[in-house]
Amino acid sequence: MRTMRSSHQIAALTIFLVAAAGGWSDPPPGEPPASVIVQSHDVAAAAALVHAVGGRVSHRLAIIDAVAAELKASQRAALAGRARLYDNRPVTVAGKPRQTGQNGPATATIGEPAYVDFPARIGADRLHAQGITGYGVTIAVLDTGHFRTAALERDAAGRRRLLAHYDAIAGRLLTNRDSDQHGHGGHVASIAVNSELGVAVDPLTGSLSRGYNGIAPDADLVVVKAFDAAGASTYADVIRGLDWLLLNRAYYGIRVLNLSFSVPATSYYWDDPIDQAVIRAWREGIVVVTSAGNGGPAPMSVGVPGNAPHVITVGAMSDNRTPHDPGDDFVASFSAAGPTVEGFLKPELVAPGGHMVGKMSPQSRTALAHPENRLPGDYFRMSGTSQAAAVVSGVAALLLQADPTLSPDQVKCRLMASADPAVTAGGELAYAVFQQGAGLVDAVGAAASDVSLCANGGLDASPQAQAIARRAGPARLDAAGRFYVGGVGYPWDRSYAVTASRWLDGIPWVDGIPWVDGIPWVDGIPWVDGQPQVDGIPWVDGIPWVDGVGPAPLATAAVSGWVAQD
Repeated sequence: MRTMRSSHQIAALTIFLVAAAGGWSDPPPGEPPASVIVQSHDVAAAAALVHAVGGRVSHRLAIIDAVAAELKASQRAALAGRARLYDNRPVTVAGKPRQTGQNGPATATIGEPAYVDFPARIGADRLHAQGITGYGVTIAVLDTGHFRTAALERDAAGRRRLLAHYDAIAGRLLTNRDSDQHGHGGHVASIAVNSELGVAVDPLTGSLSRGYNGIAPDADLVVVKAFDAAGASTYADVIRGLDWLLLNRAYYGIRVLNLSFSVPATSYYWDDPIDQAVIRAWREGIVVVTSAGNGGPAPMSVGVPGNAPHVITVGAMSDNRTPHDPGDDFVASFSAAGPTVEGFLKPELVAPGGHMVGKMSPQSRTALAHPENRLPGDYFRMSGTSQAAAVVSGVAALLLQADPTLSPDQVKCRLMASADPAVTAGGELAYAVFQQGAGLVDAVGAAASDVSLCANGGLDASPQAQAIARRAGPARLDAAGRFYVGGVGYPWDRSYAVTASRWLDGIPWVDGIPWVDGIPWVDGIPWVDGQPQVDGIPWVDGIPWVDGVGPAPLATAAVSGWVAQD
């Protein structure tokens, strides 16, 4: 319609304090306040608790029944045992380059923009030819802001499709202005919805072809700015943006939410406020697509919110700068890998994320800092799981145009069931499911699929649910230090060797060992010592969490920053 307790102890995000004795007294003079997220049974109760101890409410976060507040240490102690308290952690999308790519987009005729290759790599161009372009579906992008360009503000027919532009930092709507001083947000949005037609030259025949430079060129767009010019934000600002999106989802027809950032996880998913918020959005009918993060290839490097089991978490693959030869494609070296500490297999999918070409303001900090990656027509080359997530967000919009009745679980199911895993010439998995998930997203296969009930089994994401269920996934570690998946296999294990394209063709994984059927992936990474295998559990399902069985310390996950241009 238009209009993510163990004997090893990780740093827990949730803090439960012993109740303070006696009444409230004024804090000591000069005691500095800190920003804290205070969660109760509803927003009003959380605000009342803050006011009762003399704190100041800065954000109302109804999506998680919480407020953000400025509290001094003594005020925070006074709330001990009366509310759940979370540090308002920083979030950032900034990074530094390690190397730059030398291969730009396909050569174009003079005066016309070049056609990017990723829509054709996943089959989106074939859906475009059938009239499936995302029309009538709204994608929300919560990121560094909006870049004012016709390719983002108008669809392929020239109709205005930027429905709303909200600043979650200032807490107000914006009109007729650029707000993306960083550049990341505009680039991500461009991957998903760019409506500009580009011209490609076939390197073999020299023939010209035209295609859209975005996955869903006719989708409507809602932009939420939650990161500043330095690519920095806080939990409170991100959640305020998510809260606004949930409140306005029906009015703007929001069906897809792209979250291209990743924060190191410091708790189980059910105790992380951002994870709580994105699971709530999923419950309410929004397909949430998140980046896996750029902290790969180490295992257990997927961050928040990609660690939330309900949502679609996306890793990155690269075409090795040979877009017409899928045989040398590979999973990007930076792409974060699973499992999560709760044992869920992440990412669910991989998508193009190496040297991605998209729109970016030439005056943004990223474009000015990396002029070597700038291209004509306000295009810019950038790599990351951020861009891969945007590809999948666009594909989700295509599916929802083709069948508006699909639920988030059904969209996830069809995307995974139709994905193409990388396999060797012998038909074996070339990468662990912890690295490639179900495989490379296939837009045509997903749109043609009619499968259901193959995603999020055992996870209660109904709108009526009053609390996030504590669930565990099937990933395990055996006595020899090898990761494996409990159960009898994966939903696609009977078909990939027959139907999937061999997009890796046996090229070995760099900086790691492929994990296949119990073969060690990496040794010496503890997960759950002595945890027995649980038979018969599909990897996308959740099982009841058993208290006392917890994770080892987490690997550090890089936030969606600058990475090598794989």
